Amino acid sequence: MDKVKFTAMKDGDAEDYAFLTQHEIEYTKGTADRLLKALVDLDESLSGYQITRLGHSLQSATRAERDGADTDWIVSALLHDIGDIYAPYNHDEYAATILRPFVREQCTWVVEKHGDFQLTYYGHHVGADPDKRETYRGHPYFDDCAAFCERWDQSSFDPNYQHEPIEHFADRVREVFARTPYDPNVIRPGAREPLVRD
Repeated sequence: MDKVKFTAMKDGDAEDYAFLTQHEIEYTKGTADRLLKALVDLDESLSGYQITRLGHSLQSATRAERDGADTDWIVSALLHDIGDIYAPYNHDEYAATILRPFVREQCTWVVEKHGDFQLTYYGHHVGADPDKRETYRGHPYFDDCAAFCERWDQSSFDPNYQHEPIEHFADRVREVFARTPYDPNVIRPGAREPLVRD
């Protein structure tokens, strides 16, 4: 069998869906490498900054690593703006959706909300609410998102900051996306890990 028999999903049988499941499992094994390629494509996305969006992503991940952050934080920092290419108006939600099955809930929430938190730095210049983050005040991950934005995101537009190359992070990305999706031992709802370690 090299293709399913059906032309409408409701007409598929167990053999069809077993065949498709195997194809999907094989395809998902390439997710990490497709994401690494998409990161390189960030070099051709939104311009006007002093560095490319890829450079920004690499700076963010490098800062996270140098702060002693764990793998979930580092990969989340690396991919936090991956949505800039395909979802410029909700890039943060897009990135969080990609990460959600494979990293701690804490990291996913921070990536999903970082766009709102970043407004504190520039919202007053563009007619947006610089206090939008206050909507989330009291959330268990509020301080984590504020620190993520302050330490790794808003500060990572510096052409003089020496960051690691994408190859440096490739094995970590592959490790994360090789995890069993939605593994409760990975997602750990409510768990918090520090962004910065001594």
